Amino acid sequence: MALNCGIVGLPNVGKSTIFSALSSAPAEAANYPFCTINPNIGIADVPDARLVKLTEIFNPQRTIPASVEFVDIAGLVKGASKGEGLGNQFLSHIREVGVIAHVVRCFENPDIVHVNNKVDPESDIETINIELALADLDTLAKRRERAERSLKVQTEKKTGETVLAALDKIGPVLENGKPVRSAALSDDEKAAVYDCHFITAKPQLYVCNVDEAGIKSITTNGKADSHIETVQKRAAAEGSEAVCICGKFEAELADIKNAGEKSAFLEELGLQESGLSSLIHSAYRLLGLRTFFTAGADECRAWTIHAGDAAPKAAGVIHTDFEKGFIKAEVYACDDIFRYGTEAKIKEAGKYRIEGKEYVVQDGDVMFFKFNV
Repeated sequence: MALNCGIVGLPNVGKSTIFSALSSAPAEAANYPFCTINPNIGIADVPDARLVKLTEIFNPQRTIPASVEFVDIAGLVKGASKGEGLGNQFLSHIREVGVIAHVVRCFENPDIVHVNNKVDPESDIETINIELALADLDTLAKRRERAERSLKVQTEKKTGETVLAALDKIGPVLENGKPVRSAALSDDEKAAVYDCHFITAKPQLYVCNVDEAGIKSITTNGKADSHIETVQKRAAAEGSEAVCICGKFEAELADIKNAGEKSAFLEELGLQESGLSSLIHSAYRLLGLRTFFTAGADECRAWTIHAGDAAPKAAGVIHTDFEKGFIKAEVYACDDIFRYGTEAKIKEAGKYRIEGKEYVVQDGDVMFFKFNV
């Protein structure tokens, strides 16, 4: 799976504004459809309070956070699966990402054009999801032809049968406008159709783009407006996540460099942290990514691995030689350094461990690798 998150939605719902705030790399944003033609790519730091605490303890010369890549993909419209609005080009961009962040407009503003001239989150979501399902149906039809041909070749027959069994389950799901990820496939069937790169098989989260009034309603009254509730119910029904972001507010916040001013700006809306933090964490988690740390006087750094990676694989993230010559890893949980204050006291408490090649790295581990090349 690709290790990035694609930002999709109808034209003019605030995708590029949110992207610019995420990456601090301005994407073109304007009040007309199809402003974005080629996808913009930006890197967002992953906010992590644990890294902040480690920095306070070790006082290193530099601190380096983990990061995740976001791709701002042009707006899709009804008929995109048939090429409307440069749809085929845009759909190809979505196929290349690992996770989809579906931005939905959840605010009224007569000065900002809506492609359908009406703010209707349910209809907007349906438009995008149907187009993605139609695109996948086209992919399914082509894959079925190949699978049926393979039945005539003895060495390919078994694989062809597995592919067709998977496609028989996927077809009705897509025809009902549902995503491939909701189909009940076995592990073998998933592997057999992996080469299809179905768009709707990708994990998806919903991003409610709200105005400041919408944010204040949530923070002061604990109540979402009807637009937001519509998206939240849809996400819950699909087993997806929904986060709320005020794109305009986040863009203004991203321009503030002073930490104190940022905090004051957040407090004004009753927020503990930026809404972008929730989006970044959700994307990171849906991509199946986890974080371990290295910490010392020179550097405190967050490193990205896949959930389930063993110690040598984590060592290889730092340098390939570390993986090739892996001997052992010295490990403790970051919560232990927060509790005991020093590595010496962690050792006294018996919390400092030596782990071998089979050790599965846990999110939040602090590690030091021993290797020989």
